[in-house]
Amino acid sequence: MSSSRRNTNGRSPLVNPQRQITAFFTKTPSPSPTLSKTNPKPNPNPNPNPSPSVTTPSPLNSKPHKPRLVIGASPTPTVSTPPSHSPFIGKRIKVYWPLDNAWYEGVVKSFDSVTSKHRIRYDDDEEECIDLSTEKFEWLPLPDPSSKKLKRLRRGSSPIRKMVIEDNEVEGSPKEETEEVDDGDDDDDSGDEDWGKNAALEDAGDDEEQDMELEEENDVVVESAKGKSGGKVEPKKRKLGEALKLEPMKKSKSGNEVNTVAVKRSPLEPVKNLEVKKALDVAVNVATDDAAERSERFALREAQKFRFLGKDRRDAKQRRPGDENYDSRTLYLSPDFVRSLSDGQKQWWDFKSKHMDKVLFFKMGKFYELYEMDAHIGAKELDLQYMKGDQPHCGFPEKNFSVNVEKLARKGYRVLVVEQTETPDQLELRRKKNGSKDKVVRREICAVVSKGTLTDGEFMATHPEAAYLMALTEYHENHPNGISERTYGVCVVDVATSRVILGQFNDDSECSALCSILSEIRPVEIVKPAKLLNPQTERVLLKHTRNPLVNELIPIVEFWDADKTLDQLKRIYGQNRDVSVQDGGLDCLPDVLQELVKKGHDSSSALSALGGAIYYLKQAFLDEQILRFAQYELLPCSVFGGLASKPYMVLDAVALENLEIFENNRNGESSGTLYAQLNQCVTAFGKRLLKSWLARPLCRVESIKERQEAVAGLKGVNLPHALEFRKALSKLPDMERLLARVLSSSDASGRNANKVVLYEDSAKKQLQEFISALRGLELMAQACLALGGILNDVESRQLNYLLTPGKGLPDVSMELNLFKGAFDWVEANSSGRIIPHDGADIEYDSASKAVKEIESSLLKHLKEQKELLGCTSISYVDVGKDTYLLEVPENLSQNIPHDYELRSSKKGFSRYWTPDIKIFLKELSHAESERETLLKSTFQRLIGRFCEHHTQWKQLVHATAELDVLINLAIVSDYYEGPTCRPSFVGTSCTNDAPYIYAKGLGHPVLRSDCLGKGAFVPNDITIGGPDQASFILLTGPNMGGKSTLLRQVCMAVILAQVGADVPAESFELSPVDRIFVRMGARDNIMAGQSTFLTELSETATMLSSATRNSLVALDELGRGTSTSDGQAIAESVLEHLVRRVQCRGLFSTHYHRLAIDHVKDPKVRLSHMACQVGSGNEGLDEVTFLYRLTPGACPKSYGVNVARLAGLPTSVLQKAAAKSREFEASYGKYRNVTSKANCLNQSWVDKIIGVVQKLNNAATNLSSEEAVSDCSLMKLQHKARKLLQQC
Repeated sequence: MSSSRRNTNGRSPLVNPQRQITAFFTKTPSPSPTLSKTNPKPNPNPNPNPSPSVTTPSPLNSKPHKPRLVIGASPTPTVSTPPSHSPFIGKRIKVYWPLDNAWYEGVVKSFDSVTSKHRIRYDDDEEECIDLSTEKFEWLPLPDPSSKKLKRLRRGSSPIRKMVIEDNEVEGSPKEETEEVDDGDDDDDSGDEDWGKNAALEDAGDDEEQDMELEEENDVVVESAKGKSGGKVEPKKRKLGEALKLEPMKKSKSGNEVNTVAVKRSPLEPVKNLEVKKALDVAVNVATDDAAERSERFALREAQKFRFLGKDRRDAKQRRPGDENYDSRTLYLSPDFVRSLSDGQKQWWDFKSKHMDKVLFFKMGKFYELYEMDAHIGAKELDLQYMKGDQPHCGFPEKNFSVNVEKLARKGYRVLVVEQTETPDQLELRRKKNGSKDKVVRREICAVVSKGTLTDGEFMATHPEAAYLMALTEYHENHPNGISERTYGVCVVDVATSRVILGQFNDDSECSALCSILSEIRPVEIVKPAKLLNPQTERVLLKHTRNPLVNELIPIVEFWDADKTLDQLKRIYGQNRDVSVQDGGLDCLPDVLQELVKKGHDSSSALSALGGAIYYLKQAFLDEQILRFAQYELLPCSVFGGLASKPYMVLDAVALENLEIFENNRNGESSGTLYAQLNQCVTAFGKRLLKSWLARPLCRVESIKERQEAVAGLKGVNLPHALEFRKALSKLPDMERLLARVLSSSDASGRNANKVVLYEDSAKKQLQEFISALRGLELMAQACLALGGILNDVESRQLNYLLTPGKGLPDVSMELNLFKGAFDWVEANSSGRIIPHDGADIEYDSASKAVKEIESSLLKHLKEQKELLGCTSISYVDVGKDTYLLEVPENLSQNIPHDYELRSSKKGFSRYWTPDIKIFLKELSHAESERETLLKSTFQRLIGRFCEHHTQWKQLVHATAELDVLINLAIVSDYYEGPTCRPSFVGTSCTNDAPYIYAKGLGHPVLRSDCLGKGAFVPNDITIGGPDQASFILLTGPNMGGKSTLLRQVCMAVILAQVGADVPAESFELSPVDRIFVRMGARDNIMAGQSTFLTELSETATMLSSATRNSLVALDELGRGTSTSDGQAIAESVLEHLVRRVQCRGLFSTHYHRLAIDHVKDPKVRLSHMACQVGSGNEGLDEVTFLYRLTPGACPKSYGVNVARLAGLPTSVLQKAAAKSREFEASYGKYRNVTSKANCLNQSWVDKIIGVVQKLNNAATNLSSEEAVSDCSLMKLQHKARKLLQQC
């Protein structure tokens, strides 16, 4: 009958006893000194028959009208009535448990005269208080050591929990089955916990409180255990009519877990399906009724007791929600309410009232407890079970902290971690020493965890994507000409890697630059100054993010300005450095921050954004931990005048989304994107670097060619070496994040602070991470050195830089050898304790030397005593705590000096301490204590030495990441379909030569034949721009003919080329592109009040205003959101502007065939279409076969009726549509003919009027030269001109 325990899996612990928690939140201390398995209230009318009846209330429901469900009859017991004084203490007893139909043995431990109950301790160490007058029991003369222990059902528990139906059992042919008795898992050594397998929690508390058994919904198990004489257990199957019991999920005979509801059939009484259904219905109804009752009870209690949470709510400064300065994060508690609280409740409400926007993880002993409104969140989001009583309350053990805090944070909650910083013993000592009247231990806020401040967890271990925290501020400046300039300051922090990106930039009215940043990084959390951002900015944040957690800080006070930020930076970075007064104390700052500060006003917004981020991180106890070893970077679009040295191609938010670079348009995930296609990196930090490269392709030809050379150097004969490098790196953890955690562990703050009381061995985990980091660094260094063997065969400057020790690859062999020789990594990893090798730690070596010197002195003293007493058999012995006792034969007792202290003796010997030994022992104790203290701090000293080389470690990680991405680009061409080539770049973006793109046999980087169903992907030849070539392709063709695919295909090929990768084509040449503009698809922006057409034109307006000669534009069906005449006019005007004024390269797909007619003879526009074959189908309808081949010339029709046929429209509708289409085309053709004839007549008239004007000019010339001009000729010219004017 041993206590049964189970793994919690994040659920609420089943605590027995739980007096600490109950007493903590109980105004009046509980008078009950013990905890019973059930606490039935005293029955004013004792029933002589204690067997359960239908009127017995169940502990699951405190309402008396809820009957206890009993299946099966119990025999009527005989009752023995004890005398009032109870002489039975210490006697053996066995008690009958009707629901188990079994007897359990134990000892009577005590008697409570007030309640007339005896406390029984059973042989499984469980206890309960029972009234023997209402119980069936028998006295036992002697303990029976052979008795086996049974796992009991809880008295009065709901008999239905879970039913298991074995699919492999056939009714009518029962098989012999047995049930194992679970002895439980005793891995938890806490004295106040009971991890019951049936998920029941007992709390110690007032007599008025009821026990509550926590239910597992939809879980009902049929089982039985019947005791026999001698305590022997005869395992049997329980019939359906017997008591039921909660049990974990069973396994089927095939070994698979059985989730389905099932019933074990008894050989004696087969179970009918109807009976199973009835039992299940009862179980569901009981669970539903209990949950509804509990919710109603909680809601009623909150409405009555916490009125200040409703309409009377006020913040800490007593401002109501309608006040413009109302702070919803705080809560005002009235003095009367505070006085009504216990000391523990006061402490909890003190934290909660200051952090109403957070869920409190409130530490109590070995558990984190959630109370009141937080308990509802724990039950809903973490599947924790409510504990008994009217107060909402649940919790979980310390070992499940990281799992549960990550779950809540990822779901968008802020978690406030309140830790104990004092043990009960320390509290008692403080009370005695200082006369303090505190009744509860000290607790402090040690962490605030949210989406953007997670540094570790199971999800992060499997998802390398960065979770960015973004601080954003905005500055407006009105110029005299009436133009308002918008300036943004941005600080992006990856808390997990200590990466900080700063930027300040001017933006247009559509916030294009901000949109690009948001689309690239997708911040999970945003920090902004309250009521400061423009409404347009707010709409952009809403549109281009994915449900981030938004935090509003008070400007200046919390979201600091540049000056206050600078003061805080000096404080953080100036602590451990010598600060120069000459440079204003800036020399302590990292180089990037120094340059920013020197820019003055041009960086004030960026510094203010950094200030907002620092303040927020400070509240989470992460500011100094992150900033001390932060890696600062600058946004490429920043206006810092040359600080951002490398220019990149610009991919705005629209391009990233339309081209599906990182997220697909179906569900927002990465499958089917260009990033997913390219991402074959083996390291998590390599994947993040690849994403950064893909978001900002190179733009300088020199940089592109340098990266291409590096990629080419890893192919061919060097490919086997590169693959070996990948194989070695595949064993690495996420070194970038791991390194950040190790570096941050040097700062004992937050939950790592020394004062925090933790029961889990967090120091061992930190040590294991440290050793893992050392092994990872060693592995990276060895892999890079091994790959360096290819340098003799490559000419790439980039590879030479990355693989040469002392250049891009830091030489860390000496540092790693020092750490390797400092201690045994294997032993320390398993034991969680570092024993330094000799010479590794000077301070520890000194302390060890002092201990050895004292031990040597003791040995020398022993030798002196042997000579003094003339006996060589004298030796040192240890007895209990007494060490170095001088053991002397009794025959020498007369020679012992009088100042020797006799400590003990045995037959024939006496044991003494000499005065010198006492001195030596005192010195030895002090020296050993000093050595032990230094041993405990060895890890921190090693971490300190490790942090001294943080720049080298980070450089090694970055070099490894870059090599991983380069090898990835070298092998990714194998994943393309068809031939691949290395793109050729001609000229630079600054030359006057006409930019161009030429591709032969261009395939698709993502689409493959195996995902297209029937047929293969059709490659195409494309020429855009160049000398004497059209800079724009005007693309027509049938619906579904592949026009949009071709546009995306070209854009992605350009991105691949400028990233440095190979392109799926036979050949690919281009001039570098500085920016890609994409207008594709139909979508609105309802949150910004923009219709589909307005959104379309807004994106087009950005193209027209920002495109340059070196840009690439892809426009798909512009103008289709309005009438044909307006849409066609807008499309033609936009095309004209891009071709004539911007003169950039582009592709323009359209169904406005008039555009093709108007540009037939335009040398700057090439007419092309996606080829198809048209044949006659059923019912006189055209059937179109798509060829997906780019073909010169315009397509005469779009064949939209064919798409309608494919979509399944009724034949009658299709026929009518086809007829109408022919009518429209005939009318349009007639108009075209008339227009064409009119155009010809007009051209003739113009030619004639030009001839008349030329003759008049000649006549005027002759008159000026005094030549004779006849009046007749002038009259004829005049007459001809009048006739032409009449024709006009």
